[in-house]
Amino acid sequence: MGSVRKASAWLGLVEDNDERYYADEYAEYSEGAETADAWVTDPRVRVASESAQAQSRRIATVSPTCFRDARNIGELFREGVPVIVNLTSLESGDAKRVVDFAAGLTFGLRGSIERVATRVFLLSPAHTQVVNGEPQGRPQDGFYNQS
Repeated sequence: MGSVRKASAWLGLVEDNDERYYADEYAEYSEGAETADAWVTDPRVRVASESAQAQSRRIATVSPTCFRDARNIGELFREGVPVIVNLTSLESGDAKRVVDFAAGLTFGLRGSIERVATRVFLLSPAHTQVVNGEPQGRPQDGFYNQS
């Protein structure tokens, strides 16, 4: 195989038909080998496993594609599950509506809402404490402050 063909295969532009790179001892993937953690709900909503649910250590991530998906956010939050809402796939008008819904939801259930990243929010129920990664004892004027 020529170097241009190898580079094209590495980039995924052409199929790599050179079988010598594949070891025979790799097992074939079987369709029946799915785990018990298979998705039961909407694939845009991810919830932790059963053992995490039993210990009340669940966090759900929701990536709504329209305002109708806000219902999933509300149902999870009412159950006391912290919800990470990723609004990057929504248009700005629908994203604003979902943020307004989430703000009302957290206010009504005495929770809190925090912006984690651009268009990503964390909704925390009242019994959940969000810990910041910053050290507590750090002085306000840093080491390099020479004034």
